[in-house]
Amino acid sequence: MIRRFLGKVFSGRLFRPAQSKAMPFSKHRIARDRISRCAATTCETLQQHGHAAYVVGGAVRDLMLGRDPKDYDVATSASPEQVRAIFRRSRIIGRRFRLVHVMCGSETVEVATFRGSADSGTDERQTTDEHGRILRDNVFGSLEDDARRRDFTVNAMFYDPVREEVLDYHHGVPDLKARKLRMIGDAAQRYREDPIRMLRAVRLAASRGLEIEARTRKPIRELADLLHNVPQARVFDEMMKLLLSGHAAEGVRRLRKEGLHHGLLPLLDAILEQPLGERFVMRALENTDRRINADKPVSPGFLFAALLWHEVLTAWKQAEARGLNTMPALFHAMDQAGQLQAEQLAIPRRYGGDMKEIWALQPRFLNRFGRRPYHLLVHQRFRAGYDFLLLRCESGELDAEIGEWWKKFQHADEATRAGMLLKEAPGVGKKRRRRPRLRKSPAAPEQGTA
Repeated sequence: MIRRFLGKVFSGRLFRPAQSKAMPFSKHRIARDRISRCAATTCETLQQHGHAAYVVGGAVRDLMLGRDPKDYDVATSASPEQVRAIFRRSRIIGRRFRLVHVMCGSETVEVATFRGSADSGTDERQTTDEHGRILRDNVFGSLEDDARRRDFTVNAMFYDPVREEVLDYHHGVPDLKARKLRMIGDAAQRYREDPIRMLRAVRLAASRGLEIEARTRKPIRELADLLHNVPQARVFDEMMKLLLSGHAAEGVRRLRKEGLHHGLLPLLDAILEQPLGERFVMRALENTDRRINADKPVSPGFLFAALLWHEVLTAWKQAEARGLNTMPALFHAMDQAGQLQAEQLAIPRRYGGDMKEIWALQPRFLNRFGRRPYHLLVHQRFRAGYDFLLLRCESGELDAEIGEWWKKFQHADEATRAGMLLKEAPGVGKKRRRRPRLRKSPAAPEQGTA
């Protein structure tokens, strides 16, 4: 009780800005026990040490929408070194932005010092490239500065778990109620500072049911090429957030709508313009969304295998037309698709292996005779390969009968399975194993010859 009282005194007397628009609990209804214990404890501890501290960003936005945040960020007046000194289990990370990870058991809260403007008079300065993208930014400032530096109005709300108040500087609450996504400041300049904000705008609009405000939307198409200047790891991370948001299908539709799909996945725009390719990709994304929204596990490797499949399929058919046998042609197509993808947005190797195993299983599902189906059933990747086969059947690429056959075969008893096996194609019989010829021992040279 004493700690909580002191926290209220510190947060109220010293750090609550007079011009802030504070929303009391009676209006926002976000109780302290709705946020994670680690985030609440982090804010309370920082306030007890004389620093301002708030839960900020996406967590507050989601709480206002009645959703449970997946992670929590805290903004504070304390410097990274001060935060590190307060929390024993913490570490300073980052170069572009110096942050502190505070760990409570298995949970990690990201703590950032209030950001300021480049002309705030501190020793630190922003470093930008020729396009205006911020490369290094450890300029610290006030709470008001930090709110101004946030990207969208709905991400610029601060929640004080001690006072149970929400501070809103840029009309984020009204925008959220109106389902509007609006950039703080000049949209073109903010996109130049960090082009990832364009992808983030699409992701948030798709996953939170928001409409991108006209001035926020206008510069996106003309500045889309700036994404090529961003490190691939950051682009890949943002793409993963979109694809695993539970609204991937809508996200990809909006990427196309805003002209942001070029260069992220090879020829994704061309694939989506083909009826068969679009049907396959959208079914894969919709299935992924259903699994995520049902709290079922999702394999990123499976998802990327689906997104790149028609690139592999096209190269596979071309290789077979040049005379390569089925499996060599498929492996050649895999390598070709991987090289194309790496030139634009490299997929980590930990997913590449899963993708290739799923693709390599597809020809084996067509061999439904002899012992081959039994061997495939016990393969460790059978389930992933089978789910992929069903997508191919649902999209019209393969006969639906093939998927139904495997659905029945894997659950049938031995007698039924034996009756389901197909006969080999005419003219394809078992190859007789040739007996090795007995090699005659070389004749002994005649006496007197070399």
